[in-house]
Amino acid sequence: MIARLTVIVAPLGSRAFAALFEEKVLNGAAVGPIQTPDGLMMIDFLHEYVGLTGSRLGCGQRVCHACVLILDKADGSSEEVRSCTTGAHFFDGKKVRTIEGHAKRNEQGEVVELSAVQRKFLEHFSFQCGYCTPGFVNAATVLIERLKREPIAKESVEREITKALDNHICRCTGYVRYYEAVRDIVLNTPGLVKESV
Repeated sequence: MIARLTVIVAPLGSRAFAALFEEKVLNGAAVGPIQTPDGLMMIDFLHEYVGLTGSRLGCGQRVCHACVLILDKADGSSEEVRSCTTGAHFFDGKKVRTIEGHAKRNEQGEVVELSAVQRKFLEHFSFQCGYCTPGFVNAATVLIERLKREPIAKESVEREITKALDNHICRCTGYVRYYEAVRDIVLNTPGLVKESV
Protein backbone atom coordinates (compact mmCIF):
# COMPACT_ATOMS: atom_id res chain seq x y z
CA MET A 1 0.00 0.00 0.00
CA ILE A 2 1.29 3.46 -0.88
CA ALA A 3 1.13 6.01 1.93
CA ARG A 4 -0.13 9.47 1.04
CA LEU A 5 1.36 12.64 2.46
CA THR A 6 -0.37 15.95 1.86
CA VAL A 7 1.32 19.14 3.02
CA ILE A 8 0.21 22.68 2.31
CA VAL A 9 2.81 25.35 3.02
CA ALA A 10 1.68 28.88 3.81
CA PRO A 11 3.20 31.70 1.74
CA LEU A 12 6.35 33.25 3.14
CA GLY A 13 6.59 37.01 2.86
CA SER A 14 6.47 38.23 -0.73
CA ARG A 15 7.76 35.03 -2.39
CA ALA A 16 5.61 33.88 -5.27
CA PHE A 17 4.18 30.41 -4.80
CA ALA A 18 3.32 28.00 -7.55
CA ALA A 19 0.00 26.26 -7.78
CA LEU A 20 -0.22 22.92 -6.07
CA PHE A 21 1.85 20.48 -8.05
CA GLU A 22 0.71 17.05 -8.98
CA GLU A 23 1.60 14.12 -6.81
CA LYS A 24 5.13 12.74 -7.02
CA VAL A 25 6.09 9.20 -6.11
CA LEU A 26 9.23 9.29 -3.96
CA ASN A 27 10.78 5.95 -3.08
CA GLY A 28 7.48 4.21 -3.74
CA ALA A 29 5.32 6.53 -1.61
CA ALA A 30 2.95 9.12 -3.02
CA VAL A 31 3.84 12.65 -1.90
CA GLY A 32 1.68 15.70 -2.49
CA PRO A 33 0.14 17.86 -3.46
CA ILE A 34 2.48 20.36 -1.82
CA GLN A 35 2.53 24.08 -2.51
CA THR A 36 6.09 25.27 -3.19
CA PRO A 37 7.80 28.45 -4.35
CA ASP A 38 8.27 28.93 -8.09
CA GLY A 39 11.78 27.90 -9.08
CA LEU A 40 12.36 25.63 -6.09
CA MET A 41 15.04 23.08 -6.99
CA MET A 42 14.30 19.42 -6.30
CA ILE A 43 17.22 19.11 -3.85
CA ASP A 44 15.66 21.86 -1.74
CA PHE A 45 12.22 20.24 -1.99
CA LEU A 46 13.65 16.95 -0.76
CA HIS A 47 15.56 18.53 2.12
CA GLU A 48 13.09 21.20 3.24
CA TYR A 49 9.64 19.81 2.42
CA VAL A 50 9.83 16.04 2.80
CA GLY A 51 12.85 15.52 5.08
CA LEU A 52 14.90 13.41 2.66
CA THR A 53 18.41 14.75 3.23
CA GLY A 54 20.52 11.92 1.79
CA SER A 55 21.01 13.57 -1.60
CA ARG A 56 23.89 16.03 -1.39
CA LEU A 57 24.23 19.54 -2.72
CA GLY A 58 27.84 19.71 -3.87
CA CYS A 59 28.46 22.25 -6.60
CA GLY A 60 24.95 23.50 -7.42
CA GLN A 61 26.06 23.79 -11.07
CA ARG A 62 25.38 20.32 -12.58
CA VAL A 63 29.04 19.31 -12.35
CA CYS A 64 29.74 17.01 -9.38
CA HIS A 65 26.67 14.71 -9.54
CA ALA A 66 26.45 14.30 -5.75
CA CYS A 67 22.80 15.33 -6.02
CA VAL A 68 21.57 12.86 -8.64
CA LEU A 69 18.26 11.10 -8.22
CA ILE A 70 16.87 8.18 -10.18
CA LEU A 71 13.93 8.96 -12.43
CA ASP A 72 11.96 5.81 -13.22
CA LYS A 73 10.35 5.86 -16.65
CA ALA A 74 7.10 4.21 -17.73
CA ASP A 75 9.00 1.79 -20.02
CA GLY A 76 10.88 0.30 -17.05
CA SER A 77 14.13 2.12 -17.72
CA SER A 78 15.66 4.68 -15.39
CA GLU A 79 18.02 7.61 -15.61
CA GLU A 80 19.99 9.92 -13.37
CA VAL A 81 18.69 13.47 -12.98
CA ARG A 82 20.62 16.19 -11.17
CA SER A 83 18.42 17.68 -8.48
CA CYS A 84 20.51 20.79 -7.78
CA THR A 85 19.44 22.53 -11.01
CA THR A 86 16.22 20.69 -11.87
CA GLY A 87 13.08 22.30 -10.53
CA ALA A 88 10.79 20.33 -8.24
CA HIS A 89 7.88 20.83 -10.63
CA PHE A 90 9.73 18.89 -13.36
CA PHE A 91 9.05 15.77 -11.28
CA ASP A 92 5.29 16.29 -11.02
CA GLY A 93 3.51 13.01 -11.66
CA LYS A 94 6.82 11.12 -11.97
CA LYS A 95 8.45 8.31 -10.01
CA VAL A 96 11.70 9.24 -8.31
CA ARG A 97 14.14 7.33 -6.13
CA THR A 98 16.58 8.92 -3.73
CA ILE A 99 19.39 7.31 -1.75
CA GLU A 100 16.90 6.68 1.06
CA GLY A 101 14.88 4.40 -1.23
CA HIS A 102 17.50 1.72 -1.92
CA ALA A 103 17.62 -0.25 1.32
CA LYS A 104 14.73 -2.45 2.43
CA ARG A 105 12.98 -1.24 5.57
CA ASN A 106 10.63 -2.80 8.08
CA GLU A 107 7.26 -1.35 9.11
CA GLN A 108 8.98 0.94 11.66
CA GLY A 109 11.17 2.39 8.90
CA GLU A 110 14.36 0.75 10.15
CA VAL A 111 16.85 -0.51 7.55
CA VAL A 112 16.80 -4.31 7.48
CA GLU A 113 18.76 -4.96 4.27
CA LEU A 114 21.03 -2.83 2.11
CA SER A 115 20.84 -2.94 -1.67
CA ALA A 116 23.46 -4.95 -3.56
CA VAL A 117 25.22 -1.72 -4.55
CA GLN A 118 25.29 -0.42 -0.98
CA ARG A 119 26.65 -3.76 0.29
CA LYS A 120 29.43 -3.85 -2.31
CA PHE A 121 30.39 -0.24 -1.59
CA LEU A 122 30.80 -1.18 2.09
CA GLU A 123 32.71 -4.38 1.28
CA HIS A 124 35.15 -2.46 -0.93
CA PHE A 125 35.43 0.51 1.49
CA SER A 126 34.46 2.60 -1.53
CA PHE A 127 33.96 5.92 0.19
CA GLN A 128 35.93 8.09 2.55
CA CYS A 129 33.94 11.13 3.65
CA GLY A 130 30.79 9.79 1.99
CA TYR A 131 29.56 13.10 0.59
CA CYS A 132 29.55 11.89 -3.01
CA THR A 133 28.32 8.37 -2.17
CA PRO A 134 24.58 8.94 -2.82
CA GLY A 135 25.36 10.01 -6.39
CA PHE A 136 27.64 7.03 -6.97
CA VAL A 137 25.05 4.62 -5.51
CA ASN A 138 22.38 6.02 -7.83
CA ALA A 139 24.68 5.89 -10.87
CA ALA A 140 25.67 2.29 -10.15
CA THR A 141 22.03 1.33 -9.57
CA VAL A 142 20.97 2.80 -12.92
CA LEU A 143 23.79 0.87 -14.62
CA ILE A 144 22.93 -2.44 -12.93
CA GLU A 145 19.24 -2.06 -13.78
CA ARG A 146 20.12 -1.34 -17.42
CA LEU A 147 22.37 -4.38 -17.60
CA LYS A 148 19.55 -6.56 -16.24
CA ARG A 149 17.47 -5.47 -19.23
CA GLU A 150 20.33 -5.33 -21.74
CA PRO A 151 23.33 -7.52 -20.81
CA ILE A 152 26.67 -6.50 -22.29
CA ALA A 153 29.64 -8.43 -23.62
CA LYS A 154 32.40 -9.10 -21.10
CA GLU A 155 34.88 -6.99 -23.05
CA SER A 156 32.56 -3.98 -22.66
CA VAL A 157 32.39 -4.09 -18.87
CA GLU A 158 35.26 -1.68 -18.19
CA ARG A 159 33.98 0.88 -20.70
CA GLU A 160 30.37 0.73 -19.43
CA ILE A 161 31.37 1.17 -15.79
CA THR A 162 33.63 4.08 -16.68
CA LYS A 163 30.84 5.67 -18.72
CA ALA A 164 28.37 5.27 -15.83
CA LEU A 165 30.66 6.71 -13.15
CA ASP A 166 32.84 9.10 -15.14
CA ASN A 167 30.82 12.28 -14.49
CA HIS A 168 30.76 11.80 -10.72
CA ILE A 169 33.30 13.73 -8.69
CA CYS A 170 34.83 12.35 -5.49
CA ARG A 171 36.92 15.00 -3.78
CA CYS A 172 38.60 12.30 -1.66
CA THR A 173 39.63 10.54 -4.89
CA GLY A 174 37.90 7.27 -4.03
CA TYR A 175 37.27 6.47 -7.68
CA VAL A 176 39.17 3.18 -7.81
CA ARG A 177 37.18 1.63 -4.98
CA TYR A 178 33.83 2.77 -6.39
CA TYR A 179 34.85 1.33 -9.74
CA GLU A 180 36.02 -1.96 -8.19
CA ALA A 181 32.76 -2.36 -6.25
CA VAL A 182 30.65 -1.83 -9.36
CA ARG A 183 32.88 -4.15 -11.37
CA ASP A 184 32.46 -6.81 -8.70
CA ILE A 185 28.66 -6.53 -8.93
CA VAL A 186 28.60 -6.57 -12.72
CA LEU A 187 30.90 -9.56 -13.08
CA ASN A 188 29.35 -11.60 -10.26
CA THR A 189 25.63 -11.00 -10.79
CA PRO A 190 24.18 -13.61 -13.15
CA GLY A 191 22.65 -12.21 -16.32
CA LEU A 192 24.44 -8.85 -16.50
CA VAL A 193 27.28 -9.99 -18.76
CA LYS A 194 26.97 -12.24 -21.77
CA GLU A 195 29.86 -14.33 -22.92
CA SER A 196 31.47 -13.28 -26.18
CA VAL A 197 30.81 -15.44 -29.20
